Amino acid sequence: MNLDSIDIQLLQLLKENAKLNNKELAAAVGLSTTPTFERIKRLERNGVIKFYQAVVDKKKIGLNLQVVCRVSLKSHNLEQISAFENAVIHLIEVQSCYHIAGDFDYSLFVEVADIETY
Repeated sequence: MNLDSIDIQLLQLLKENAKLNNKELAAAVGLSTTPTFERIKRLERNGVIKFYQAVVDKKKIGLNLQVVCRVSLKSHNLEQISAFENAVIHLIEVQSCYHIAGDFDYSLFVEVADIETY
């Protein structure tokens, strides 16, 4: 999809604050509200904008510690890998898990209240 300078401006504005309304966005890019609305809908339809997301202040909800944890498995058979991945999926503290190459097998991003909880 070809994006022009106004599309790029709209995307930047929405990345900075997805709660801006069409009137605010239109004023910022120098268009009226209808063409601005139509551009945003086109960006959504074409998958350029996938979804809108709230960024949460982790400290305000008690998640004061973010940890990148690297894991090596003793064995690399399919059963062991599946068991590990299934266990990690059910840990609410694990925000993301990546199967990686190199000295470690996995890299996990974990968010918890403090080092004792970790």
